Amino acid sequence: MIKKLDITNSIEAKEVLSVQIPSYHAEAEIIGYADIPPLKDTVETLQQCGETFFGYYLDGTLCGVISLKIEAEELDIHRLMVHPGHFRKGIAKRLLSFVEEIEAVKTVKVSTGSKNIPAIRLYQKSGFQTIKEVTLDDGASLTFFEKKI
Repeated sequence: MIKKLDITNSIEAKEVLSVQIPSYHAEAEIIGYADIPPLKDTVETLQQCGETFFGYYLDGTLCGVISLKIEAEELDIHRLMVHPGHFRKGIAKRLLSFVEEIEAVKTVKVSTGSKNIPAIRLYQKSGFQTIKEVTLDDGASLTFFEKKI
């Protein structure tokens, strides 16, 4: 079941962090880069981020989360995370499909670490096209994707 989360509620924000931290630790291992900004989040920074959050629940447990911002018919995915205990169950794909159904959205954008092969495969299989790759000052690289709805 997917439901909208109230990130201003500290209990729900803590629940999101319980998925976010292990999920991004797994990504950090995959890409060999430990300084991923979501690993630094707190309840307070989540509550102030201005993103809309949706959670995927399995047997009453939050297993996956997607957050986004929508502006001028463009949906920008800021976070897509699945708890490592629930990898390879199709949760990320279900969350992606869910947000693509939001009315008045014509374009969906997302980015990930360029070495995050599982995420890149997910986006490509879901119809996203690579737009660009950017190398950051510290040597990390991000790949940006877009999908027209």
